[in-house]
Amino acid sequence: MASHSDNHYFVPHGSIYPAFISVGLLSMASGFVFNVTGSDLRGDGSLKNPSLDYLATPGKYMMYIGLAIILFMMFKWLSDVVTESLTGQYKKWEDKSFRIGMIVFICSEVAFFAAFFGALFYMRVLSVPDLASYAPDITPYKDFLNSWPSQGPGGVVLGETFKPNPDFHPMSWSGLPLINTLLLLSSGATITWAHWGLIKNNRKQLVVGLALTVALGITFLICQAAEYHHAYTEMGLTLKSGAYGATFFMLTGFHGFHVTIGTLMLIVILLRSIKGHFTPEHHFGFEGVAWYWHFVDVVWLGLYIFVYML
Repeated sequence: MASHSDNHYFVPHGSIYPAFISVGLLSMASGFVFNVTGSDLRGDGSLKNPSLDYLATPGKYMMYIGLAIILFMMFKWLSDVVTESLTGQYKKWEDKSFRIGMIVFICSEVAFFAAFFGALFYMRVLSVPDLASYAPDITPYKDFLNSWPSQGPGGVVLGETFKPNPDFHPMSWSGLPLINTLLLLSSGATITWAHWGLIKNNRKQLVVGLALTVALGITFLICQAAEYHHAYTEMGLTLKSGAYGATFFMLTGFHGFHVTIGTLMLIVILLRSIKGHFTPEHHFGFEGVAWYWHFVDVVWLGLYIFVYML
C-alpha cells in the first residue's frame, strides 16, 4: 500500500522570486523602449527627435540591470528547486506533473516555430507568385519577379526607393550549414549515449556524453556566428534583404537562441551529473533537457531542408 507521503503533493513555501523577476522584466522592457526611443535615427544618422536623446543612456543601463535581476533570481529559484529534489520532496506525482509540464512547453515551442514555417510557406507559395502576377499597368511593383529567394520589388514603393543589392547571394546548403547539421545530429547521438550511461548507472559514460554534447552545441553556435558574419560581409544577405533575408535570419536566429538556452541547460545538467545528483530511478532533470535538445535537433532538420536546400 502506498504511504501517505507518496500520495501527498509537495507545495513549496511562499516565494519572493516571482515579484523580483517581474521587476526585472519591467526594468528590461522599459529600458529597451527608452533606448530605442532615445536613439531613433534617420537614414543619414541624425536623430529624428533630438529632444529624446537623454533617454538612450539610462535606458541602456535599465536593460542591463533588469537582465541581471532576472538571471540572478532564476539562479536562486532553480537552486531551490534542485535542493527540494535532492532532499526527497518530489515523489511520483511531482515527477508526473513535471513531465506533463515539459511536454506542454515543447508543444508551445512547436507552435512557435510552426508559425514561422507557415510564414515562409505563405511567402514562397502564395505571396510572391501573387504579387508578380499583376498586370504591369496596374501594379506598384513593376520589377517584382516570381522567383525565390526574393529581395522584394524594385522601383518606387510607398514613396521610398528600393534597390536590390547586386551582391546578394542566398545561403548555400553546403559548407557551414552542412557542418552544423552534422554537429547537431552528432549531439543528439551523444546525449542519447549519455542517457544510456545514466540508465546503467555508469557515471563516466554519462559525464563524457554530456561533455561531448555541450562541446558540439558550443561549436554549432561558433559556426553559426561565422555564417552570419560571412552572410553580412560577403554575400549581401541581411535582415533587409527582402522576404528571404527576413525569414532566414528570423528562423535561424530564433533556432540559435534555443540552441544557446539548451547549451546552458546542458552545462547545468553536466555539473549536476558530476556531483552525482541523478540516479537511474530519479533523473527527470536530465530527461527534460534531453527532450528539449532533441526538439532543437528536429527543428534544425526542418530549417536545413526548407530554408537552405529547397
